[in-house]
Amino acid sequence: MTSETSRAEAIELRQPKDTDGYRLHRLIAECPPLDPNSIYCNLLQCTHFAETGVAAELDGELVGFISAYIPPIKPETVFVWQVAVHEKARGTGLGKRMLRFVAQRQACRNVRFMDTTITEDNAASWGLFMSFARELAAETQKETFFDGDVHFGGHHDSEILLRIGPFDVNAH
Repeated sequence: MTSETSRAEAIELRQPKDTDGYRLHRLIAECPPLDPNSIYCNLLQCTHFAETGVAAELDGELVGFISAYIPPIKPETVFVWQVAVHEKARGTGLGKRMLRFVAQRQACRNVRFMDTTITEDNAASWGLFMSFARELAAETQKETFFDGDVHFGGHHDSEILLRIGPFDVNAH
């Protein structure tokens, strides 16, 4: 067994809880280029959106997190807002494990699509989500969701919407 394998097996995935909010804030700060949010927003991610999120711990430290939600107007879609994987957990397959964990949550039982937004230059995120789509044998679609000039006043790159699906996560 390699050290990467044993490290991956030691990472526990669970539903987020209210005491994860500040820890999530610190984790995101250590995972550039992720956009930081307020601690209050992180607390909401860990409470209001807990049933569609995942926290990953290694030796009691938060090393991974996905915040996601089901948009009220798209009940068959889970929108992945943010994926954070600390450098201590990179190379273990944690990102894909967390995506699968989210998609298999009871709250996502009717989900057949996964949406996320990614900037064009974020190769790690593109790699993660495209690999997840291949694993599910699911189609992908891309389109500009938030334009850098129109929506961000030229202060942020455009966010490209990636849609994966339809899929049945339990069939793979």
